[in-house]
Amino acid sequence: MKNELLEQVLEVAEAAGRAAMEHYGGDGLVEYKEDDSPLTLADKAAHFVIVNALQVLDPWLPVLSEESPEEEISERKSWSDFWVVDPLDGSKEFIKQSGEFTVNIARVRGGESVLGVVHAPVTGECYYATREGGAFVRRADGGTEEIFVRQADSSDLKIVASKDHAGPRVEALLERLQGAECVSMGSSLKFCLVAEGKADFYPRLVPTMEWDTAAAQCVLEAAGGYLVDLDGRRLSYNKDDLRNPSVLAYGDDSIDWVALLGED
Repeated sequence: MKNELLEQVLEVAEAAGRAAMEHYGGDGLVEYKEDDSPLTLADKAAHFVIVNALQVLDPWLPVLSEESPEEEISERKSWSDFWVVDPLDGSKEFIKQSGEFTVNIARVRGGESVLGVVHAPVTGECYYATREGGAFVRRADGGTEEIFVRQADSSDLKIVASKDHAGPRVEALLERLQGAECVSMGSSLKFCLVAEGKADFYPRLVPTMEWDTAAAQCVLEAAGGYLVDLDGRRLSYNKDDLRNPSVLAYGDDSIDWVALLGED
């Protein structure tokens, strides 16, 4: 797939990943935000690289980053076309050195994610997509393949759960579905597992922020999948509240995933 802008964003994500990796395994200072989420030197380094590089690509296109100052975040309601960035998604995994963290860059236009890049610095893999151009993964060896969701087998489901935020409803679901396999992983890589047909269902019932999901949603949808709220509505962006509702990611829409999840 030839897309000059997408290739440039891939390079930006990889550069941010290299900047983050300079602090991987170190004893750098970890700060904590008001919501108790960690902020590392790697978050700051990746943010700096991404924001500066995207402003070179298009000085007129604003950037909404998890690490943006509050005054910039408050301006975003007037934006119709902008970048949404999580410089280091999975900071807890970064601190634990699990390798399961990502650099997320998305372009949002008219409330939907139209371009997405999810880069895993430790493995070197990049998942990427545009709304109309399909979804792909570039492996560490440089090989690239188009990815697709798979048809679910109700007797052999693979369900993705967050390492830190699975919650009682997901745990109850796994207990009910004796034949189901649970795949536990950190960061946006969970959405990518569904996108490339390695998992069927990822219920995320603990709220996320828009920068946590924008890039991965583009990849998932371009691969044939869905990211919806518990009422089946597609997740949108630049909402009044940047916090997302509970969401369900899946590839096969022939199964009633809400009913399978059960009542709250």
